[in-house]
Amino acid sequence: MKLNFIDWGTIGYAAAWDKQHECFEALLAAKLAGRDYVNQVIFCEHPHVYTLGRSGKEQNMLLAAEQLAQIGATYYHIDRGGDITYHGPGQLVCYPILNLEDFSLGLKDYVHLLEEAVIRVCASYGIETGRMEHATGVWIEGHTPAARKICAIGVRSSRFVTMHGLALNVNTDLRYFQYIHPCGFIDKGVTSIQRELGREIPMTDVKGRLRKALEESLRQ
Repeated sequence: MKLNFIDWGTIGYAAAWDKQHECFEALLAAKLAGRDYVNQVIFCEHPHVYTLGRSGKEQNMLLAAEQLAQIGATYYHIDRGGDITYHGPGQLVCYPILNLEDFSLGLKDYVHLLEEAVIRVCASYGIETGRMEHATGVWIEGHTPAARKICAIGVRSSRFVTMHGLALNVNTDLRYFQYIHPCGFIDKGVTSIQRELGREIPMTDVKGRLRKALEESLRQ
């Protein structure tokens, strides 16, 4: 079983979405045809952008089109699960394009695996994180009034082939979350590794740690 890690660097959301779909459709077609294929895990960062999932509510975007333009952001309706989220510089986005059957995973177990990988990365920096009931993603103090999300997760799958993935706040400008109800929540905060540690973290270091955590989990 082949598992390739690819770094797209900083890439516009529309271009990344197109490339993601190409990878997804190619893997799905190869799987159905019985041809060889490669499972891929893609890392990237995006310019300021908001994305709304299939089950999301428009009212969770708090800005009109001209206001979005003023803050240099774009807005897309997309085909993952979940509500609205933000992507931007300083945030590590990870798009695994995988055939889950190669890893003996169902969709629920796969989301759990993504969460666990991020929990392990955060723990490696001395940040205690965990899950919160009925709220996908990775949280700090999730069951307290101080609950704040450090990583959003939203995936799509077809015939056990996945796309979309996770967005981990590393050195993210958290002000951009003020313009939405992140993931539909109006009473929960957001945070980043930088905010929790009080210092900027090299993105290459976080990528290396996340790659290691995902490799270990997927190859078990």
